[in-house]
Amino acid sequence: MDTFNAGVVDVDEFEFKTPRKAVTSVVDMEVWEKSEAYVEYVGFIIAMNEVVKSKPLRDLPDTPISRGVCDVLEVLDKWIDDIPPIEQPQRFGNKAFRTWCVKLKEEAQGLLHKALPSKYYRAVPEIQEYLIESFGNATRIDYGTGHEMAFCMFLCCLFKIGAFTTDDSLQVIFLVFNRYLELVRKLQTVYKMEPAGSRGVWALDDYQFVPFIWGSSQLIENPRIEPRSFMQEDVVETFHKEYLFLGCIKFINSVKKGPFAEHSNQLWNISAVPYWGKINQGLIRMYKAEVLSKFPVIQHVLFGSLLPFKIFNQKKQQVGAKAQQEN
Repeated sequence: MDTFNAGVVDVDEFEFKTPRKAVTSVVDMEVWEKSEAYVEYVGFIIAMNEVVKSKPLRDLPDTPISRGVCDVLEVLDKWIDDIPPIEQPQRFGNKAFRTWCVKLKEEAQGLLHKALPSKYYRAVPEIQEYLIESFGNATRIDYGTGHEMAFCMFLCCLFKIGAFTTDDSLQVIFLVFNRYLELVRKLQTVYKMEPAGSRGVWALDDYQFVPFIWGSSQLIENPRIEPRSFMQEDVVETFHKEYLFLGCIKFINSVKKGPFAEHSNQLWNISAVPYWGKINQGLIRMYKAEVLSKFPVIQHVLFGSLLPFKIFNQKKQQVGAKAQQEN
């Protein structure tokens, strides 16, 4: 966590800016993989991975910011009930989702003003763009790992501005991210959203990836649940509320028919790996290779002042971290 949090900014002095897309060609991917944004984002994923290691989901006391963000997600959930699917010829991609997205874009700033103390309002025009991108594409009515990544970047930015601190890390995953997963599953189901992009044979799941990483970390050294156990329906049913990984499996089982080995071949293969620690490290490598290194995903990523599209300067960060520790 120390490396990741070395970049916390002074919200009173920092110059925020509205994030924009920057990866416009495959050539730009080389800059992305050496950028401050990449280092910060991967640092966030790995830091949270360590925080949840061997810990089941459980009720935790709210922190003011975690409660505020969860309240935002509750409002967005209610909007789904207020904006029901419309009658339309095609089975997938219900156009009512576009109405939901318009409402989010119009009200995101106000929602975040309610969620955050006023000292963070200067950051809202930047971080709200990540929130808006977190739930799917209104034109294509699809959702995928890029949208999931936008929400993780939103959380990362809340750490960067100091709204979340390392002491809030478990709340961020157990309360906020878990609530986000419940919301996007409802969106996917109610509006019949398409998986974003073409689903290659590498894909773990039609929609998510990060909860498999953090969820496998939760299961490391678990005395009762081995990797092969997630193929057993009774194990999934008993423990899906305690482990993100099993929550994902339960959702897959509820929406897919036929043999698991056919509709979720990569996950089926993973079940044969003997240790959760090995699965966890493999999934991190896979995420870097199959999501973070794929132009079709990264072309949609937004870059601002908190997650900038510029080459990471390790020496500069070390100097900044040292100064921060001295203060």
